[in-house]
Amino acid sequence: MPVRVVNPETLTKPVGYAHAAVGTGKAIALAGKMGCGLDGKVEKPGDLVAQFAKALDNLMEALRAAGGAPQDVASLRIYVTDVKDYRRHLRALGDEYRTRFGRHFPAMALLGVRELFEPGAVVEIEGLAYV
Repeated sequence: MPVRVVNPETLTKPVGYAHAAVGTGKAIALAGKMGCGLDGKVEKPGDLVAQFAKALDNLMEALRAAGGAPQDVASLRIYVTDVKDYRRHLRALGDEYRTRFGRHFPAMALLGVRELFEPGAVVEIEGLAYV
C-alpha cells in the first residue's frame, strides 16, 4: 500500500482523520472539486451534504482517471463556507465519506472560507494521493 497513516500515542486519538500520512510512489495532486455536474454548474446550491457527496464523487473520478484508488489518498483539505453547518451535518457527511473511502482516513484539514469560486457552492475538496 503506497499510503501509511501515522497516529502517535502522544497526540489525541483521531476520529475520522489521521494525524499524518506517509506516501510512496507517484504523487497525484487532486485539484479542488465542488458539487458540480458536467456543465460546471453547482448542483443543489446551498445543500452541504449533497454538494459534499458530489464533490467526493468528482474527486474519486479524477483520482481513478489518474490511476489511483481511495486507499491511495494521503491527505484531504475540505473548504466550507459554514463550519457550524458542517458540524450540524457531521453524521450525514461521515456516512457520505465512508461510502466512498470506507474506513480509510488520511490526514485531513477543514477550513472555513468566506466564499468559493462557483456561486452557490458551499464545499470544495482537494487532495494528494500516492500510487
